[in-house]
Amino acid sequence: MQTTLGHLATWMPQQRWYSPTGGSPRLRLLDQRELTSRDADVSVRVVIVADGDDENAVVYQIPLVTRPAEVTGPWTIALQDGRALIDGPHDHAFASALLAELGRSDLDGPSQVLVGEQSNTSIIFRPHQAAPTICKVFRRLHPGINPDIELQSALAAAGSRHVPPVVGHLDGRWMMPQGGDVQQGSLAFAQEFLPDVDDAWRVALAAAAVNTDFTSEAASLGQVTAAVHRDLARLFPTPSADDAARHAISTAWRRRLSIAMVEVPALAAHEAAISRIYAAAEASAWPALQRVHGDYHLGQVLHSPTRGWMLLDFEGEPMRPIAERRAPDLALRDIAGMLRSFDYVAGSLRLQRAPQQHDAAVDEDAEAWARTARAAFLAGYADTGGAPAVTLLNALELDKAVYEAIYEARHRPAWLAIPLSAIERLLAH
Repeated sequence: MQTTLGHLATWMPQQRWYSPTGGSPRLRLLDQRELTSRDADVSVRVVIVADGDDENAVVYQIPLVTRPAEVTGPWTIALQDGRALIDGPHDHAFASALLAELGRSDLDGPSQVLVGEQSNTSIIFRPHQAAPTICKVFRRLHPGINPDIELQSALAAAGSRHVPPVVGHLDGRWMMPQGGDVQQGSLAFAQEFLPDVDDAWRVALAAAAVNTDFTSEAASLGQVTAAVHRDLARLFPTPSADDAARHAISTAWRRRLSIAMVEVPALAAHEAAISRIYAAAEASAWPALQRVHGDYHLGQVLHSPTRGWMLLDFEGEPMRPIAERRAPDLALRDIAGMLRSFDYVAGSLRLQRAPQQHDAAVDEDAEAWARTARAAFLAGYADTGGAPAVTLLNALELDKAVYEAIYEARHRPAWLAIPLSAIERLLAH
């Protein structure tokens, strides 16, 4: 096993779902479990490792398939003892074993990994006699049920038309390093897959690129968002926003701002103004708290010609601690996230053009498109869920833009202008 851990320590930092720790991975085995393989010459197992050896160690799930060494490809981790060690989700032996663990071998069929994900790895199954299924394999593990499973399962069971039907989920157990507690958490989550549909980001981007009116679509998305919020408020507790809750949420705003001050020097001139808006929001009237999506943007919504808008990925922001993501929050956080997403449509169109193609009139059309879409979304939400509290919404939109500034500074510096211009606009109001 030590040899395997050595190979994983070399391979993991190259994966999009790995969180760098500032040095080489320091992996410790927490648990491993053999899964049933249909091929006697192929082994399938799930390995759970910790990166680090203290209470802040990050826990990862690594499904592994071992095949004869001549079976190699881009997802081969290493050659070990004359055999190929393969990242499991990219091998159908693991995909089949995963369905068996979920009790849904009837869904087995051709499988492929969804491209473009950053935090997890999703496998799409296309069985011959059933609807397609997508199974999300969680790479970074946390104790307790994953909010994606918790919220979507509750909504689906309550008859919501705005989330896909749930197929099942899989849990696991592991022992934390240095004699820590045994923890249990979510390993995988499967639900119906909607093929040949676009997410709202692509739909909106295509409309904005040719300046097509999007008010009807944005308004209906606002109505669906309000309906999902109403269902979540009915299905889960809605505690009042007492002093402790206000302090916890506003402290998270300020913690994020302090990180941004270090990583995004261009924000230094705005720190005092942002802090004043946070203080005004903290002192304003707050609605009751409830469970929310937590990372709501156009990419988290699908548009089905027959079912309308469908919401996905209720995990919350990956950078936020899991306890924060599962805690009741302000529904306005989701509204702020979607408003920022419309702004990103206009900003991305501007950035995608070559410098020599810069056209101020085209840029103004894109900005006007985003303003109109934002207003329509808010109007649609108000039709079903009531008018949002402006002071709180401004603070939450600022907090989201600060989060975006940190993300862009770390990963896409060329995009940093989008959240920075939004922060200036919000402060100007």
